[in-house]
Amino acid sequence: MSTSNSSNKTNVPEAREAMDRFKMEVANELGVPLTNGYNGNLTSAQNGSVGGYMVKKMIEAQERQMAGK
Repeated sequence: MSTSNSSNKTNVPEAREAMDRFKMEVANELGVPLTNGYNGNLTSAQNGSVGGYMVKKMIEAQERQMAGK
């Protein structure tokens, strides 16, 4: 899953493994058959749903943290 594309870099390299786990958890929740390695068999909609839901969950977590919950 981790690639060397310049557009796919983690700002905090130490977080890469956790982000990969998070991505797999989200894909599992959504029923997207994401695997480690090549996923060219997935549609743009499937990949986009994983990324979009990841962002939604990260925003929700940040909002809870900012609200002191």
